[in-house]
Amino acid sequence: MASDKVPMLAEGYQQLTEDVKRLKLERPEVIDAIEVARAHGDLSENAEYHAAKERQGQIEAMIADIEDRLSRALVIDPTTLSGNKVVFGATVTLLDEDDKKVRYQLVGQTEADAKVGRISYNSPLGRALIGRQKGDEVDVSTPAGDRSYEIAKIEFI
Repeated sequence: MASDKVPMLAEGYQQLTEDVKRLKLERPEVIDAIEVARAHGDLSENAEYHAAKERQGQIEAMIADIEDRLSRALVIDPTTLSGNKVVFGATVTLLDEDDKKVRYQLVGQTEADAKVGRISYNSPLGRALIGRQKGDEVDVSTPAGDRSYEIAKIEFI
């Protein structure tokens, strides 16, 4: 399972690369904070020391997680895709029950932000859309309740 490729857009890959650089720059600051806190004496009741050690653990875990995802990254450029089925990277225009248009791009989990029209291919809606074609009806159960959509347009932009 750990060797599974992680699909993402180039922007998502770039963001993860920047995140790991930022975290690696934060490492020395946390080590310095641990040293300063250690100098205050008794470590058993030293909140600064424990907070710094906890932050150090978080940073190391986050770096390991991001580096793992980067090593398994499968960077996909949607503009190189084509076809009549919804796939990762596709931008899909949907009509809801009231014929109101909504538009989403299927992206990786780290890139998802529904407010800007990017949903994870692993989300309930994303999974329901994969492999479907223009004109298909899609029923999906979301935390907000059951929804029904019609695929009005599939673009690779």
